[in-house]
Amino acid sequence: MIGIDTNVLVRLLVADNAGQTDAVRRFFAQRNSDDPAYVSTVALLETLWVLRRRFGYSRSTILDALRQLVASAEFQFEHGERLEQILATGDPSSSDIADHLISCSSNAAGCTRTVTFDRRAASRVPGMELLA
Repeated sequence: MIGIDTNVLVRLLVADNAGQTDAVRRFFAQRNSDDPAYVSTVALLETLWVLRRRFGYSRSTILDALRQLVASAEFQFEHGERLEQILATGDPSSSDIADHLISCSSNAAGCTRTVTFDRRAASRVPGMELLA
């Protein structure tokens, strides 16, 4: 398994640089279920931010692409099962995905809860609570 950085994932999805896009396509042509590309939560969340803010992609376009990546055997995502659950529940925003994965990471590290000032996250994300 080989980890990938945000810029590699963005090049795959956007294909805005011919040389880098060719390199990315060759790299992913070699990935399979026995040797997938590993996408960390940090790389995923940065990618979502870049697609929305830098390239102006709509939420639905981003979610469609993410669902395709998650379903692909060529990728393994950090907290992949949780990510699949988040995507299956409807049409989450990037911040919803981030909040869920932050809580998941905290839980995996042995935390009893994750505190936040985000009222929406505290009311919607299991394991998050409002810090008052």
